[in-house]
This record gives sequence, structure tokens and C-alpha cells, in this order.
Amino acid sequence: MIRKVSFALILMLLSFHAYSQKKQLTYCNPINLDYGYTPIPNFAEQGRHRATADPVIVNYKGDYYLFSTNQWGYWWSSDLADWKFVSKSFLRPEHKVYDDLCAPSVWIQGDTMLVFGSTYARNFPIWMSTNPKGNEWKEVVSNFDIGGWDPAHFVDDDGRLYMYNGSSNVYPLYGVELNAKTFDPIGTRKELLLLKPERYGWQRFGEHLDNTFLDPFMEGAWVTKHNNNYYLQYGAPATEFSGYADGVAVGKTPLGPFEHQSLPLSWKAGGFARGAGHGATFQDNWKNYWHVSTVVLSVKNNFERRIGIWPTGFDQDNVMYTNTAFGDYPHYLPTESTDHLKSKYTGWMLLNYNKPVQVSSTLGGYQANNAVDESIRTYWSAASAKAGEWIQTDLGMLSTVHAVQINYADQDATFLGKQQGIYHQYQLMYSADGKNWKMLADKSNNKTDVPHDYVELDQPVKARYIKLINQHMPTGKFAISGLRVFGKASIAKPTAVKDFLVLRTEGDKRSAWIRWRTNNDAYAYNIYIGTSPDKLYNCIMIYGANEYWYKGMDKEKPYYFRIEALNENGRSTLSDIIKAE
Repeated sequence: MIRKVSFALILMLLSFHAYSQKKQLTYCNPINLDYGYTPIPNFAEQGRHRATADPVIVNYKGDYYLFSTNQWGYWWSSDLADWKFVSKSFLRPEHKVYDDLCAPSVWIQGDTMLVFGSTYARNFPIWMSTNPKGNEWKEVVSNFDIGGWDPAHFVDDDGRLYMYNGSSNVYPLYGVELNAKTFDPIGTRKELLLLKPERYGWQRFGEHLDNTFLDPFMEGAWVTKHNNNYYLQYGAPATEFSGYADGVAVGKTPLGPFEHQSLPLSWKAGGFARGAGHGATFQDNWKNYWHVSTVVLSVKNNFERRIGIWPTGFDQDNVMYTNTAFGDYPHYLPTESTDHLKSKYTGWMLLNYNKPVQVSSTLGGYQANNAVDESIRTYWSAASAKAGEWIQTDLGMLSTVHAVQINYADQDATFLGKQQGIYHQYQLMYSADGKNWKMLADKSNNKTDVPHDYVELDQPVKARYIKLINQHMPTGKFAISGLRVFGKASIAKPTAVKDFLVLRTEGDKRSAWIRWRTNNDAYAYNIYIGTSPDKLYNCIMIYGANEYWYKGMDKEKPYYFRIEALNENGRSTLSDIIKAE
């Protein structure tokens, strides 16, 4: 009898261990990387902070490799969720700069990965590796003669190699063919593309696309080939704005001519994680397309940024799109071939937008509700980083919780540059009544750096209160820009939006005023936008308002709009489509 019970207990423990190690099925933007700290002291004038941007992901031998600005290395992942950092400097001592590679180009030729960074100098190498996971690199070209900021390389199906570059509000994007063996240029570089803000409203400079202080910037070229079309992608109008986006222009050859698509390719002007510019397109192991790009903070300085990943693809008419609807809510990771026009969104709603918050202490004006206002740019800070500082969010009702995202902010950080061996430790608790608490996630022994930690529950729980208790911070105060709880509440879905109105001005066909009647049963709205009623590929999520000034239109095209309301249990039916000519 004792043997039987012991054997059963062992089986039960083994089963529990296997269950507790369940593979993560979802992710949430911004992605959870151990972002380095801004290395240049002059860029940290309002406080030292994490930052990176200009990401590239390439699929190499079934794993994903992520490179981005000033990280003193790169990450790799087998599933787009668990990223492992590899420490590597791609600069020589004589370069004598504070930062590491800026906006690097990464490409695959045959069985080789190659890397080259932004520079106007002639003494930068091209690096190569056939074992990047093992951090084995060597210089394939010691002094590459063709400099340029924001470089990108594209290998065509016939093996011919092309280089693109450009980052300016005056000069265009450039392209040139290179010898695929020697990397010498074949001919001279060619002017490829300029912005046209006088036609395409989304390309205008400014947070509200109405700032004439500077002309808009064009940068971050990337090329994808699909059905014998070449899609030249680029970032605009400037990295510090919520409307930072990637546009796309289409051509029949790698060096054009190219014609702009009217809609930006990746655009996320609303919600928690805003901005989707200067990125790259890649395919997963099932040949689904994805787009990785820059998420904007711009609080400590204009170049404070993070990274997001979005489902991408091409429709039946070869129009390239990126699906950013619910783009900072939990989405499913790839596991099979799928249609990205059908969302990878889980359906889990935000449960604590602007709900009551309690905290252990508050530093100055960094108030508690900043942690639940759905702005990554605002945050709450405790008075210290001591173990036991806490923040508690009230969901307002007993709800089914599926996931929690913990977004740390940088308050009184002391680091500059890439740090290793630092970590966050915390406990995440839940309660139905605010008195009796249970453990949701215990990371008291965590030894990893998780500035945007995402906790996907193996099994959902019923809770009204979620409490985050600090155990250890890597640096600075215990500060949170977003304690975001996802799941479903036991209420009716919101009713359909009424009195949806779009007024497009005759004086400036790039602009429209959008208005609708406030829903008392909704906390936010999604407005879908497109140049055809069956191609509403841009989306903006709007919290706490019933109007929006949209200034991103192609003045030569009609536009189509529809809206839905959102609450803690789901989405309303979509409105009828409105045409604005």
C-alpha cells in the first residue's frame, strides 16, 4: 500500500511539474527584453533610462535573431517569447564612441548571417557568422567603403545583393546593387524615394501632424519581396511621435521605381504602446509574415523607445498590411500557418483601465493612477525601492483573469549602457474581497531582467483585486508605468456605437473630424480606417473620448471608416462603414 501511494505521489508530482512548465502561448507588446540603458550621458538629461529602437528580426535555421540600436549584443529566441541575450560588441576600439551599433542591417546569405551598422566612416567592418547562437563572429570585410545611416541589405531570389540606406528630412532613401561575394558596389547608388507630406497626411511632422517646425524624416529602409513585387518599407515622420509609422512603397524591381501605398504599413497612434515605425519584416517557421518595429516613449528624451511585434501579410490584391488592432493586448504566438487578416488577438480585455488604485507610498507627482491610465509615458513611483513597497489595482468586479503585464518605469536609475546580471523580483497576489489573498505568481527568486514582464496564467483565476509587491529592483525606485490586467468580466458586451460621424474638410483633404455618441457601457473604442471598404487595415484605439482628429489621409483617395466599442467583456458589433470623399 505504501509503495502504491508513493508511486502515485511521484506520478502526481511529475505531472504537476510538467504542467507548471507549460509553454507560453501568448505575448504582449512591448516585448519583454532586457533593454540596455541609454549610453550617451547627454541623452540622459532628464534621468537615466532604458532605450532601444530600429529593430531587425531574421529567421536563421529556425530560430529568431533580434538586433537593435545600442545594445552591445543581440537576442535569439525559438518561439518569439523567450529571448536570450548574447553579449557582443561589433565595434573596434578605434571607433571611440559611447554607443554600440546604431540601426544595424542584418541579412542572410546562404548559410551565413551578416551584420553591418550605421556609419559614414569607411573603417567599419561587415561581420559574418554561421553560429550566432554560439557568438562566433569574424570580419568578412574589414573596411566597408559604402557608409550610410540606417542601412539595410536585401538578397533577391537570384542571389543578387542590394543595399539601401537613408535617414534625413532632406535627402531620399538610396539603393545600390553590391557584388554578393566582394560587397563592392555595382554602379552608383540611386535615389529611390522621398516623402510626400503634401499628399499623404500621416507623413507630416508633429505629434498631431500639424507641426511646421521641421520637415518630416524618412529613415529605416527595409525590402520584402512577394509575388514578384518589391515592398520598400520606411519609417516616418519622426521617432518621438505617437504616429511614428512604417510606410511602404511598391516596385517591380529591387531599385524601383516605387509608388507609395496610401495607408502606412504599420501604424499605432493610440493605446498603451504607441508607435510602430522603423522596423523590419520577417517570416516565422510557418511562413507567416511579422513586422517588428519601434514603440515610442519619449519622456526622458526623444529617443526613449521600446520594441513591438505585429502580425503582417499581403492580401489577395498584393496590398501589404500590418494588423495593429489590439496591438498592445495579448496575442497568440505562431504555431501554424495562418491568415493574419484574421487577428491573432486572444479576446482578453483590459480589466482595470482607470480603476481605483492603492499604493504603499508615492514619490512626488508620480501618482498611483498613472499606472492604470493606459499611457506608457506616465507612471507611478513609490518613495523607495525597498522590499514590501506595493501597488494594488481594483478591477471593480469579480472577473476572470488570464494574464497580467507589469511595465516598470525608470525612476532614479543609475546605470548607463548595457547591464548584465541585474534582475527584478516580486510577488503578484490576487483576491476576491481584498482581505484574503492568494499567490498568482511568485518571482521572489527570479534572476532575470524583466522590465516588461508578461505573466500568462496556466489556468485563469477569479479575482477582483490584483496586488504587486516589490522584492527587488535592479536600479532606482519601484515604479510602474502600466500594471495591466487582462481577461473577461461578467457583464454584457457594449452596445453598438451610435451617431458615428466623419467630416472630411474641403480645405485639407488629408484631415477629418471623427465623432460619435459616448457609450456608457464602454471604456474605449476602435476606429478602423482604409482606402477601400474591404481593406480597413489601420486602426486606432481611443480611451476616454468621443472624438478624434484624424489627419493621416491620402488627399487623392476616398476613405472608409467604422467603429466598435470595448468593455471588460468584449466588443460591440461594428458600425456601418462610412465613406469620406
